[in-house]
Amino acid sequence: MERDTIWVGTSWKMNKGPVASLAAAKELARMSFPVAIQPFVIPPFTSLKDVCDILSGGRVAVGAQNMHWEDDGPWTGEISPVMVSECGAELVEIGHSERRIHFGETDWTVNLKVRSALRHGLRPLICIGDTSDEYYHSVTKETLARQLKIALHGVSEEDLPRLLVAYEPVWAIGASGRAADATFVETTHDHLRKLLRNIAGSDSGSAVKLLYGGSVTQENAASYIALPNVDGVFVGRAAWNVDHFRALAEGVVA
Repeated sequence: MERDTIWVGTSWKMNKGPVASLAAAKELARMSFPVAIQPFVIPPFTSLKDVCDILSGGRVAVGAQNMHWEDDGPWTGEISPVMVSECGAELVEIGHSERRIHFGETDWTVNLKVRSALRHGLRPLICIGDTSDEYYHSVTKETLARQLKIALHGVSEEDLPRLLVAYEPVWAIGASGRAADATFVETTHDHLRKLLRNIAGSDSGSAVKLLYGGSVTQENAASYIALPNVDGVFVGRAAWNVDHFRALAEGVVA
């Protein structure tokens, strides 16, 4: 399938308070990006509405880092899909490994959140990934199949093209992570594409965007984008600086 858009995005995680987020958003609003690129940023909740307001109508899409699956209720400390939508966000990150490991996220809550996001017109960015133990014991494919199948359970065929799926090996994330070999990423994304086609049929399964994340840098991003079935990159600390973010985005189409 011919690639029409390359997604390049970053989550600021628990970085950039309101002042820093506003400054970064204003810089991004002034920047131009290659026409083939769909850039996106995912700020902390404390800055979500302000960043959405600044970037509204521009090239850079904005997402939330998480959300609850219920519209409202006694869920202290949680953010509902209604709130995310009212802030102006277009997408929502769901199932990041840090949420799974530290905050009890499960495959089943990921599924609840995916379906809730779709009901509210949000584009889910579903994060899946294998741990170092799962990689070492050669069960990466089985792990990803389980995560993906449960995440998509009950999702209609017409909603599938709205999905983004980011493969992020847990062992490749963070300051101590190591970048995955391009051959391994190619094999893994080919496996994910086949899974999607088996789940949803050739057309719908081919329409889901597959992103790679995990120690992505300006130096290696283009090598991942060049691979079949890699429709974009989800970048960490290498893209927190907005100038570095734009340089990385420009580099993948150079």
